[in-house]
Amino acid sequence: MFIEEQDNIEKEINKFLEINKIPQIEKMKWNAIPFSGEWGISTSFFEIAALEARSGKKVVVPVRAQKIAEQAAEFLGEPKGISRIEAVKGYINLFFKTDEFSRRVIDTVNDLGVNYGRGESKNQKLMIEFSQPNTHKAMHVGHLRSMMLGDALAHILEFAGYEVIRSNYFGDYGRNVIKWIWNYKKFHNDEDPPKTDVTRWMGDLYAESNKNLEEDPNGEKEIIEMFSKWEARDPDIYGLWEKTRNWSLEGFNEIYDLMGIKFDQLYFESDMEIQAKEIVEKVIEMGIATDERPDGNTVAVKLDELLKLEKDTYHVLVLMRSDGTALYGAWDLALAQKKFVDYDLDKSIYVVDVRQSLHFKQVFKTLELAGWDKTDKVFHLPYEIVNLPGNVTVSSREGTMVLLEDLIREANQRALEETLTHNPGLPTDAQQDTARKIAIGAIKYPLLARDNTKIATFDWELALDFNGHAAPYIQYAYVRANSLLKKMELDLPKSHLPTYPLEEKEIKLIEMISQFPATVQKAADEYRTLQITNAAFYLAKTFNEFYNTCQVLKADPEMRDFRLRLVSAAKTSIANSLRILGIPIPDVM
Repeated sequence: MFIEEQDNIEKEINKFLEINKIPQIEKMKWNAIPFSGEWGISTSFFEIAALEARSGKKVVVPVRAQKIAEQAAEFLGEPKGISRIEAVKGYINLFFKTDEFSRRVIDTVNDLGVNYGRGESKNQKLMIEFSQPNTHKAMHVGHLRSMMLGDALAHILEFAGYEVIRSNYFGDYGRNVIKWIWNYKKFHNDEDPPKTDVTRWMGDLYAESNKNLEEDPNGEKEIIEMFSKWEARDPDIYGLWEKTRNWSLEGFNEIYDLMGIKFDQLYFESDMEIQAKEIVEKVIEMGIATDERPDGNTVAVKLDELLKLEKDTYHVLVLMRSDGTALYGAWDLALAQKKFVDYDLDKSIYVVDVRQSLHFKQVFKTLELAGWDKTDKVFHLPYEIVNLPGNVTVSSREGTMVLLEDLIREANQRALEETLTHNPGLPTDAQQDTARKIAIGAIKYPLLARDNTKIATFDWELALDFNGHAAPYIQYAYVRANSLLKKMELDLPKSHLPTYPLEEKEIKLIEMISQFPATVQKAADEYRTLQITNAAFYLAKTFNEFYNTCQVLKADPEMRDFRLRLVSAAKTSIANSLRILGIPIPDVM
């Protein structure tokens, strides 16, 4: 808020620094001053004073920072829109007129609507790769966090002003896939998948393939032969692989559609094989990889040995089996480069399980050693696992998974029960629509509200809490605001200054709303959805406190009109925070 004034003041401060031959920094950092009778912003001169000290000037940094702040405050005088300026402990504090600040915040939100909080274009293109399921398996709870985190980050970064390409990378190739096809051809030949729950059926057959393979003495040999046929593009095996892969992809798309997730670019492991083998040959020629295939061993990059590191840091990245089959390390070397060929990217972000952290360190370091000049533009964003109450094991091998279809169904059923409890008079269509939106929010929010570096525990009671740190609580605050505005039965009143002393709950709400654009930028800078979930929760909380203590419709006309505009601004801010988390917004609850 007050960006124009802030920018003008920063220009004046830089003019003062230039006139007085004081070092300048690239961009001054401004922080909001918590309300204590006035709103304001502040910036520090410690970094500038430290630059002087490093240049050889004999200065005591805190003393010098305060001196610069005092001189800058005197130079600025009385800027437009600022009620007063003070220099304190090396900081310069700028305060706004309370009534004008309040009106400006509310007017800005109501004017911008769905664009409130949206950042200016950064002229940067980012790719976020997330989800990454394996075909011929079911989608289970273990896939959930990558989906939610990647999708929400894409929304946040887009809203912050970046161009974002959403990509998915499917594990559609390798021994496990061929094992599924072997089992299908042997025990289910020509069988069609069910009309619903396709991925469940695929997962059941995957678990069955392990059992049948253990009981079949010729199974391993047959799978190797089938793999060779696949690589030779045998029409029967390759055609069956394409058909069954499409079944998987159709099943995945049903789940993505349910969760409101879309992708711009799809990558497949099978498409990486040729490029991967070319890269392996290149790194062998460069002396980066060691080829021990003649001895029946692998092709590997012995990074610690190559870098002459005494401490185990990178270990060994295996690229190829002794039989010449490229492994996923080689595929990732190929994919990393392909992304930058396909798109002129400023950043390529991988949202992948924390247990793959070493793997990505190895891949990025190998690319650097191979002379690739984009390693400063690739970034692995790790996330921890999702726990379920009861220590449920997630294992596609044993078939003891908690499937996403089941989780979504249970969420819908529980949300419907909550909806009927809170609003039994809703028409059937509205019940189903509201329950679906509550269910999706209940699944997404707990995983986004937990720092991605920490284990997330999914608990139904917490996820569907209408009175706690949960999506339904935030959605209900939006519905409350929307309902209050509908009762007005008139157009939103015109903008005006508050003509009465603002109450504490109003001040808190205006302050929370004003901070939303900065929170969006912070979340984008840090790749942290947690910033937005917290903002959404505290917006809802401060709105509910305002709603419960401040009269709106029955207040005096001028107070009523100002507060109605504030309610509208709160509604918009809550809606925007939910929207960029990928959480749907119900009309009623």
